[in-house]
Amino acid sequence: MMPKGTYYKALKARVEVVDGSINDLLWDLAVHKYALQRAIDALWELDRIPKKSQVHQMLYPMLRSYGFRAHVARNIYTTALALVKSAKENNGSKPTIRRMSARLDYQDARIDINNHIMKMILRDRWYTLKLVHRREYIKRFKGLKWKEIHLKYCNGALYVSIVFEVRYTPYTLRGDLALDTNLRHVVAYDGSSVRRYRTRFTDALSKKARAEELQKKYPKRWRYNNRILDRIRVLHRRARNIVTDWCRKFAKEIAIKAKGYGYAIVLENLEHLRENVVKNGGSVVWKLSLFAYRKLQEAIVAKTIEYNVPILFVDPGNTSSICPRCGVKLTHTHRLAVCRNCGYVADRDTVGAVNIWLRALYAYAGEPGSSPSAPAMNDETRGSGGTRDEGMKKGNQKYSKVIKSINQPKPCRTHNYNY
Repeated sequence: MMPKGTYYKALKARVEVVDGSINDLLWDLAVHKYALQRAIDALWELDRIPKKSQVHQMLYPMLRSYGFRAHVARNIYTTALALVKSAKENNGSKPTIRRMSARLDYQDARIDINNHIMKMILRDRWYTLKLVHRREYIKRFKGLKWKEIHLKYCNGALYVSIVFEVRYTPYTLRGDLALDTNLRHVVAYDGSSVRRYRTRFTDALSKKARAEELQKKYPKRWRYNNRILDRIRVLHRRARNIVTDWCRKFAKEIAIKAKGYGYAIVLENLEHLRENVVKNGGSVVWKLSLFAYRKLQEAIVAKTIEYNVPILFVDPGNTSSICPRCGVKLTHTHRLAVCRNCGYVADRDTVGAVNIWLRALYAYAGEPGSSPSAPAMNDETRGSGGTRDEGMKKGNQKYSKVIKSINQPKPCRTHNYNY
């Protein structure tokens, strides 16, 4: 289960300069980009990665000579050290900074959420920026403590990302809502009914596939022909926007629905999904699956934190190939799963959702055959005369009823949601 505690949420908006010269700000960002690249070049030439204290002694005087404030200089060499360390550990090439951006903390920035105003300084000038976004969106961050600011210049406009600290305190769950995801549908199972939500991943897949077709059709020209290159970039951007937009809408809907019923959301752990991509040759379908499933999971996690919904992660291994009634390996005919041992019949997605729900149930009740875990006894329990053995007996009876209800085949309600 995702533990309660402090997490981070970002406010992303376009900003306009209302006090100060935008040309001066762009010049400061350009100097910041140049200094960051010089720091990366200096660290890249070293035989081994130095410690942070050694980097401070080596690069701090150079960065201060460009006129940067002390904390900005510290952020520059810290970022350079992280980029170089990551590239060398992954056997990558030397990092190249392509966009003008800067990272600031509380010493070099001030934020007034009520008036949508932000003040910042990089070298020797303070700039006042106005957040350009919907008031309803900015109101969500009132009363939260901010941690750092990321400012960047892209496509002729300034954008800011302000990171806030959010306290995640999930409520006591009354049930589980398991989600099984594929390219066409997200199947939800809550212990009694199955519901299907149609995704837009296949729409994005068609555009990704078209972009790769153009790259194969013009293997040498597409990198240098602006017309072909622009078309490929547009297709990739549309595919990314489709996935991101649908994931955010679905995540909000499912989080609100789970909170209304007091359910916890159960997802598959996608930690080893990248290994499957490599195993299947890195085809366009698996590349999009990795991107889409990650985006969906990130969106759901973000919304569960916002609405304080409990969230659980279970092992995804064999969720669609094992019978949820008797545990025997299923026989598949296309997407229809049949158990030759007990006669259980369902589609592949329903089997996956039910098995995910069962694994979340076993996480609370223990493996089949063991007694379910129970909360600690409080004063009310002691006063009622209940004992530990009686509580475990009632828990085992409730657990047996749940398993029997699964063994009884029930009609499934299916719903399609189009965006």
